[in-house]
Amino acid sequence: MTDKPIPSPIPSPILSSRRAARVAPFLAMDVMSAAAAREARGEGVVHMEVGQPSAPAPRGVIAAAQAALATGALPYTQALGLPALRERIARHYAETYGVTVAPSRIVVTTGSSAGFVLAFLALFDAGARIAVPQPGYPAYRSLLHALDLVPAPLILRDADRFAPTGAALRDLHAREALAGILVMSPANPSGTVIEPERLADLCATARGLGLRFISDEIYHGLAYGLPTETALRYDDDAIVINSFSKTWCMTGWRIGWMVVPDWLVRPVERLAQNLYISAPYLSQVAALAAFDAVEEVEAVREGYAANRALLLDAFPGLGLGRTHPADGAFYLYADVSELTNDASAFCRRMLDEAGVAATPGLDFDAVDGGHHVRFSFAGSRTDCIDAVRRLKGWLR
Repeated sequence: MTDKPIPSPIPSPILSSRRAARVAPFLAMDVMSAAAAREARGEGVVHMEVGQPSAPAPRGVIAAAQAALATGALPYTQALGLPALRERIARHYAETYGVTVAPSRIVVTTGSSAGFVLAFLALFDAGARIAVPQPGYPAYRSLLHALDLVPAPLILRDADRFAPTGAALRDLHAREALAGILVMSPANPSGTVIEPERLADLCATARGLGLRFISDEIYHGLAYGLPTETALRYDDDAIVINSFSKTWCMTGWRIGWMVVPDWLVRPVERLAQNLYISAPYLSQVAALAAFDAVEEVEAVREGYAANRALLLDAFPGLGLGRTHPADGAFYLYADVSELTNDASAFCRRMLDEAGVAATPGLDFDAVDGGHHVRFSFAGSRTDCIDAVRRLKGWLR
């Protein structure tokens, strides 16, 4: 008798799901991997590819984490977060914006990324169309695709300072009905701040059209002149997503929050319970101390402002003078059409030949991104000076 192999019920080779296939690579992370490989060979790199603050977390944050570790107990928390942290975040809205938010509406999340997943799952059914800015943060599109939702590009125009407008939203909705809109201010990659009057108009337009309004405010606290206003001032039903990653230099701590309307708290809580149980206890304890680090946070912001000024002064002489407004955050989104019509190849050469890592614009805009490169100035002043020196030697 000959033994016959048992046929496998799984096709070979194993293919990913259609959802996974629709998720585009995150080019900024790919550039970071290439830069790491260069460093592993002993070659220097100036990192301007990711939004990674070079400053450490505030001293009080680290001390709070160390004290929590010393107890030896790092338990689960409630899915919505530690009550003390939710209360402190609510107080932040009163202190910073003069807006009253009940602690019961605060949801502590595993970074802002979890906040977007929770918001999309809680608000929309499969097939719903969500307006997202273009250029804009690439994970918006990828998460929507992964959840069987449809990102509808809301094209940002030079004439509008690359900020979304109520008129553009109405036009997009008229072409094919939307279920919601997501905006970001200050924006990634452009740094554009949506002025309070325009934000009020956007909120009113979305409400009039019956659209859910999601506001990404992760770069609040990092602006250079224009005021940053929360969408909650203009729409109490807006879903606001924020994080400790950028302003408080806590990227790897993976801790953020949402503000949601009362009617959405329980649906979001149920999702959080099942998706990740709770945000990490250690990071929540540490985040509670972040709000007291006012002087440290301001010193970091001033450092970014100095880096921004340095690059804005140097870039025109390098053929990189056409940038988006850069009102906030820590990016310059530069038009490189005078130098190349292929930003991806340009970034590869810039890394290989000059040792400067930056992100091609196709990460943020699949249509016009081939003519843009995003440079992060979240590093040290020394890094920015070195980047300018290297680029001068390479481009001239």
